[in-house]
Parts: sequence; structure tokens; C-alpha cells
Amino acid sequence: MDIRNFESILTVGENVAVEFKRCGSGIGNDVYESICSFLNRFGGDLFMGVEDDGTVVGLPEKAASDMIKNFIKCISNPDLLSPTVYLSPEITEYQGKTVIHVHVPPSAEVHSYKKVIYDRVDDADVKVTSTGQIAQMYIRKQGIYTERKVYPYAELEDLRLDLLPRLRIMAANNSGNQGHPWSSLSDEELIKSAGLYGKDWETGKYGYNLAAIMLLGKDRVISDIVPAYMTDALLRRVNVDRYDDREVIQTNLIESYEQLMEFGRKHLQDKFFLEGDQRKSLRKIITREMIANTLIHREYTSPYQARFVIERNRMYIANANRCTKQGLITPDNLEPQSKNPVIASFFRNIGYAEQLGSGVRNLFKYSRFYSGQDPEFVEGDIFKIIVPLDDNYSLDHGNGANGANSCGIIDTISTDRVRESLIPYAADRRSFSFSEKSAGILSQEEAEILDRVKKNPYLTQSQIQREMGISLRSVKRVMSRLQQRGILVREGNNRSGSWMINDEVLFDR
Repeated sequence: MDIRNFESILTVGENVAVEFKRCGSGIGNDVYESICSFLNRFGGDLFMGVEDDGTVVGLPEKAASDMIKNFIKCISNPDLLSPTVYLSPEITEYQGKTVIHVHVPPSAEVHSYKKVIYDRVDDADVKVTSTGQIAQMYIRKQGIYTERKVYPYAELEDLRLDLLPRLRIMAANNSGNQGHPWSSLSDEELIKSAGLYGKDWETGKYGYNLAAIMLLGKDRVISDIVPAYMTDALLRRVNVDRYDDREVIQTNLIESYEQLMEFGRKHLQDKFFLEGDQRKSLRKIITREMIANTLIHREYTSPYQARFVIERNRMYIANANRCTKQGLITPDNLEPQSKNPVIASFFRNIGYAEQLGSGVRNLFKYSRFYSGQDPEFVEGDIFKIIVPLDDNYSLDHGNGANGANSCGIIDTISTDRVRESLIPYAADRRSFSFSEKSAGILSQEEAEILDRVKKNPYLTQSQIQREMGISLRSVKRVMSRLQQRGILVREGNNRSGSWMINDEVLFDR
């Protein structure tokens, strides 16, 4: 390995694709657990002879070759690692110390070590025991689009053909004066042209595919084929432990889209906004992008139940995902990839979606106008879009000549200038530092942890420990204290959840 690359890795530290092992007394089970988790996730690099904090302690030079032989023997033993893999460890010398580097590529198989499946989450190797998590892992590694699965015994009468006349009109309106091919096609021809009928290349049988069932299937057919399918729409503003309003949506995707849009219309403000000389509904634009995303790109074979949740300070969607990477998505690192191209194409034809990747750009653009803040896109086995809410925020408040007049009119030419001018006026407590505002209320360690969580709600305790340079035990003790006081709230599980700060406990007294 190139020394400069190695030094860069040591500086960054452990993450989802990097693991350090001391191996002071030889290669332990934890090395093979990391190998297994890398194979099951996105691959990675393992370094033996390095402390968790990136300090290179080295290995006995004479023992390194025997350690490599033992390593290869273990990963080639099906009773230990199944399926077995071929890896090529290499010996690297760094500042006179010996390090063994193992590059692990992602695998198309699901691997286990000593009959236990491991997955990589942040910088940890996690045992996977639930059938749902294991199923999601197999889904992620499939080389086909599950929306194309053919159901040869599904018939035309199992579909909602009554929807097609309206969908033809929507497609024609969306295509403008050019007309649309669907207008002149019969029902069966339309379904076939949309890619909803095809051939199973393993069995040779023809039939309607999962995309057809999800887009146009009758409710009973959908529940039989995808029994776990639902979208849980929740309003949580007063009763945050349960909900103030709820709709459980289990119908076809066309009507699901309409019902979810109506749920958003019922519970969200539609603030006045002009772009150029045209009024636009920020509420409609934002909810449209969120809802279309969760319906188009969801992994429908997963048992995870999708959610559309509206809270006091934010709203979010969460759905099962067949992820190809992990982390936050921004317009700068966006690499559009359609998870269900047939469903996505159908939605584009009827005007419910635009070209691939436009949703991220639109949400970053219009969320700033709606709440003065940026959204978050979190890619993982569970995909999330989080959009901040602030009912008191007004685009025209305090902007003056910087791009908006008292009516909130935006000149499209000066959009970038308006974006910059909005930053100081975000009417949200997240614009300040807890370290500056909480004297006498929080300890220095409590304030510093909250500042870090405010910037990145998905930080793990070990990541906070490394950033602050204090012990992990201290981090856990301080965060536990903040949780007991109701200031810090954990949403979701320890693997894929996030932190929420309830600053009302501090300031609204």
C-alpha cells in the first residue's frame, strides 16, 4: 500500500470501510468478524498492527508470514467462514513497524463466521440475527430488480383497469402539445408498453410483474403478494409518543400518492411564494418530491413498513432500501440510481415525478425557501429524507433588498444570492451554539456533545469520543444524563437511529 494513502487512512480513522486491529497476541476472532462484515456490506480495508485510535504499534516481523498463512487457512475453511473467500494480505512497513493490510472487496454472497452473520454499521461489526435484517441483506445483494419479478398466474382482472382512462389523460397533459402514445393504446397494449408485462427468463413464463401489481393491482391482490406493504402516515405534534392523526395506506401506488399528498396538504402550511412572476406551492413541491421518492425507490419485498411522519420541527419519510453505499447524500455527491426503473418511468409519464436526481436538487432548493434550512438524505438499508419545519419562518422576513420584497417575490436570476441571504435569518434555534447559550444550564461536556449532535444527528458515541478526545465511558455517562433530563432523545434503534435535541427543556421555561 502507498505510504501516503496509509497515513491518510490513519488520520481519518475507523469507519464503515476501515478497521484497525492490534493483534498483539495473534489473530483473534474479531478479525474474521470484521472480514465477514466487510464482505456483507461494501467491502473495506483491515489493518493488523494498528490500535483503534490509529496508532501503529506493529507486529513481530518474524511472526507476520505465519500470521498470513494462518489467516488464509481460516478464511478458506468452510466450517469457519461460509462461503469461503480468497484474499491476499500484504505486509507493509511503516516507520520501522510491520503492518498486515487486507483489502476486502464486497461480495455477491451473504457470509457467516462460525455460523453467525455480521454486518458493518459505522465502525462496528454487528451480529445480524433477525430474519428481517437477513432478508434485507439478501435483497441488497441481488443482481436483479425485484420489481421485474413475474407472477404468471396474475390476470388482467386483478388490476385496476378503471384507473387507466384517468392515467391516459394525465400522461397526455404532462406531454403538452406533443400528445402521448398511451392515448391510442388499448389497456393491454398500454400495460405492455409501460413494461408491466414480461417474461421470466428462468422459467420462460410470461405474466404481470411486481411493478404492475404495485402500480395498478387491486388491494386484495397487493396484500396477498406483498403482505407487509403499507405506508404509515403520522402526525406527531402534540402527542409525540403516539400520534395526533394517522392514516394507514395499503392501496396501489397511484392512489397511495394521492392519499399521502392529501395528508400533507391537511397538516402542513402552504406559505406564500413567487418564483419569477408565478406563484408556486412550496408545500406541494416538497411533499411531492418526498412522497414520489418513497413510492418509486422503495424495496417492496422487504418487511419494513414505510413511514411519512410530520412533527413539530421536521417531517420525514423512511422506507426499505436496496442501498449501494451508506451516508448522507448532497447535490455535490449525488450519483442517481433508480431502484425501480419501471415504476419510476410510469410516474414520470403521468407527471408524478421528474428525471432521476431532480428530487434531491429540488428539495435542497425549495426547503431553504420553506424553512430556511437544508434537508437531509440518508442512504442506508433504511432510506430517509428529513425536511426541517418552522411554522414561524417567513421567506420575506428580514431579507429586504437581498432578493425578496415584502410579498416574498423571488427573482429567478438572483436565486443564489437569495440562498446566501437566508442563512442568517433562519428562525430556528439550531443556528446557535449550545456552548455559547447554555451557561449555568449545561456542563461544558454536555454543551459540546449537543453541538456535535446538532451538526450530525447520526454520530455514534464512539465517533463523539474520538472527536472530543475523552473516554467512551465519559461520553456514555454524559449522554445518559442528557437523556434522563429529556434534553437528548434517541429515535430508532442503536444501529440505524439518530439523536434529537429537545431544546425546549432548556429554553422554554
